[in-house]
Amino acid sequence: MGESENSARGRVTVYSIQGCPHCVQAKATLGRLGVPVCDVNLGKHPELRAVVKELTGRSTVPQIFFNQVHVGGNDDLQKLDPEELQKLVHLVRDEPTDTPPLPEDEQSEEGTGEADGEFVCERDELASLVEDFKGSNVIGSHRMGLSLIKKSFSEKQLIDWLQKEKGMARAQACETGLGLLERKYMVSVEGSGKRAEGRFGEGSCRGDTLYRLLEHESPLALNAGQTAACTPLQAAELSSIMREIVLKLFSDHLSADGKRVDYKAMKVSPLFERYCDMAVQLQRVELASLTREEKLAFFINTYNALVIHGYLRLGPPTSMWQRYRFFNYVSYLIGGEVFTLQDIENGVLRGNSKGMAQLLRPFSKTDPRLQIALPDAEPLIHFALNCGASGCPPIKTYTPQGIDSQLRTAAEAFLENDDGCVVDSEKREVRLSQIFKWYKADFGGTEEKLLNWVLEHMGDSPKKSNLQGILSAGKTKVSYLPYDWSTNSTH
Repeated sequence: MGESENSARGRVTVYSIQGCPHCVQAKATLGRLGVPVCDVNLGKHPELRAVVKELTGRSTVPQIFFNQVHVGGNDDLQKLDPEELQKLVHLVRDEPTDTPPLPEDEQSEEGTGEADGEFVCERDELASLVEDFKGSNVIGSHRMGLSLIKKSFSEKQLIDWLQKEKGMARAQACETGLGLLERKYMVSVEGSGKRAEGRFGEGSCRGDTLYRLLEHESPLALNAGQTAACTPLQAAELSSIMREIVLKLFSDHLSADGKRVDYKAMKVSPLFERYCDMAVQLQRVELASLTREEKLAFFINTYNALVIHGYLRLGPPTSMWQRYRFFNYVSYLIGGEVFTLQDIENGVLRGNSKGMAQLLRPFSKTDPRLQIALPDAEPLIHFALNCGASGCPPIKTYTPQGIDSQLRTAAEAFLENDDGCVVDSEKREVRLSQIFKWYKADFGGTEEKLLNWVLEHMGDSPKKSNLQGILSAGKTKVSYLPYDWSTNSTH
């Protein structure tokens, strides 16, 4: 801290979250002013979100105060003329005053970050057996009709190996094989929707049903090819740890102006290697018992992490065709099944609804993933899977506790930005993000229901008052804003 900062009688307070480009840009600007800046991370201190909303009337971050003077967000800071900015700087240097609230420890959050995914693996009791089996010569190619099934083995081959190499009696070998199936170390290769959990080991334990180790089931999945050897964590806990690691990676490789991400450097980071190890553990996570709230938090966090993982492995898509392939093919093995980005968004979170350019629903009636899908589309997920261009929702990692409130806050933040909604009272026109056009069915299906949904989910603001005025006058024109598909890569 410089001499002028030490002698200042007030302070600048920034409410931000980790991984927010607009927060980074604002803090870079403030850091050049020579006044003390206290960065309060709302991700670590969610108890302050309501206080900040009450003080500012806004749901987005960053929110910036010079002593008690609320400047606004990053855009507002950048638009200040030099003379006005200098008045604020002198206010901080010369006038002691009450300042906005800090966390109870009253410590600056700068540089502390959020949890970066500390995880201690409790090795599963069957993991060593699976790794021994992988090293045997049992796994190979088998014919099934006209198809050649690679990296497969029969029930009989597994039981024989357990008896010969592990000295098990047949009954114990059958029980072990069933345990491998139930714990999702292996799956039947008879096709999606025909898993053989209830049939393994029936009769003589000498069946010809073919199986694969789960890690071999979908070689294109970004977390395949490695054994998930740890005792499975709770789904919400695992996705939260993964998301925190991604946010830390993102923050560490964000440019000083908050506009570009160095994905190449991120890809060789030791932290990314740790993230990949965590992603492998998704293979055997338990999904069937998740509540609605747990599903929302788990799959939103996993979707957002998978997008970044896909960027690092394949590069950001730059054309319409590349985007189609990216969202339909980038996938994880989760709970014994393959989930692409489309599967998560449209299959699970939108209640098995058709997505853009999709002729069919993601999951058929016999698809076991259908049991995981929400019963109906949840429109609020669109604002958790997408971040506004001029301000981010003040929540980056979602939790089952209070998930509906968190999603509502994300929607308010999205609609607060002019990238999400513009209300033109003079022309009696409302311009909305393309998201509302693409997924109109989720918001009621008609423009009247859509506008009422938008109004209901806005925070109290002049924009909301203007929209109420337009709607009460009738004959509102609705148009849609251009969508910015540009990437934020430095390369």
